[in-house]
Amino acid sequence: MKILLTGGAGFIGSHTCVELINAGHTPVIVDNFINSSAESVRRIEKIVGRSVPLYEADVSDREAMNRIFDENAFDCVIHFAGLKAVGESVSQPLRYYRNNLDTTLTLCETMQAHGVKKIVFSSSATVYGNQPEVPYREDMQSLGCTNPYGWTKYMIEKILEGQTVADPEWSVVLLRYFNPIGAHESGLIGEDPSGIPNNLMPYVAKVAVGELKQLSVFGNDYPTPDGTGVRDYIHVVDLARGHVKACDYAAGHTGSEIINLGTGHGYSVLDLVNTFMKVNNVNVPYVIAPRRPGDIAENYADPSKAKALLGWEAEKNLEDMCRDTYRFQSQNPKGYHT
Repeated sequence: MKILLTGGAGFIGSHTCVELINAGHTPVIVDNFINSSAESVRRIEKIVGRSVPLYEADVSDREAMNRIFDENAFDCVIHFAGLKAVGESVSQPLRYYRNNLDTTLTLCETMQAHGVKKIVFSSSATVYGNQPEVPYREDMQSLGCTNPYGWTKYMIEKILEGQTVADPEWSVVLLRYFNPIGAHESGLIGEDPSGIPNNLMPYVAKVAVGELKQLSVFGNDYPTPDGTGVRDYIHVVDLARGHVKACDYAAGHTGSEIINLGTGHGYSVLDLVNTFMKVNNVNVPYVIAPRRPGDIAENYADPSKAKALLGWEAEKNLEDMCRDTYRFQSQNPKGYHT
């Protein structure tokens, strides 16, 4: 299949591009490089040994998107493009709603005009809200998002679900990610956040290579085995392979499906930190800090639906995630700007 990846130069998009090529598909990337780098595309090409079609454009630019669809006969779209920093979304809500909803609406209208009716959407477990029980299942009702970023994901899910009602020929797969970490085993592509990282693993990695002084662990008094928050960390390569399976599924499917992509195992913050230090033989100094508002004790996925519908399940463990993250970070201490 020929598949458009919006935001395909980003962390998850770049790894998905590699896995699509490995599976025999033809990906095309569109990215405006607001949260990514063209260097990641060059490195994708080095990994796969071939060129990858790339358009530098904003997905909310209707003229640019029409040109891209005029020039390509796409079978499916994977929609990654969007702003994604939770804290920033709280301080800049209008920017997040405008960007994330505009890109989606323009993309879907362009798809409709060109008869492309299959889309896999990069959603998030954030849309579940703070559920009273774990694991999180797809049949759980959303209990409300805690930030504008999460609400944009929720709204986009509703936009796409509504489109399948209006046009039953559409196929929509809504992939709810848990906590993607890790990097490609080559060390060529990985997570490269701009500024101080918002997420745990890239922060740990930057402390390990001396880019940051120490890690703050927010709260050690949660009702968990070691008192720190528990999350479902999933290797980005496993996540990327889930997208390949989702495209295959969309090819023979109509309607909308919500599917979790997670391991089904919860790891605490200290599990991750201690595993990182052990497998990489490095020190990650940390201090215990107060809980952050809005953080919850634990969440992890019930991934059984992904196995049943897509034939997918996570294969890599926490040691793989830590080892591959450190390989990328140590080879690229300043990310793609090294």
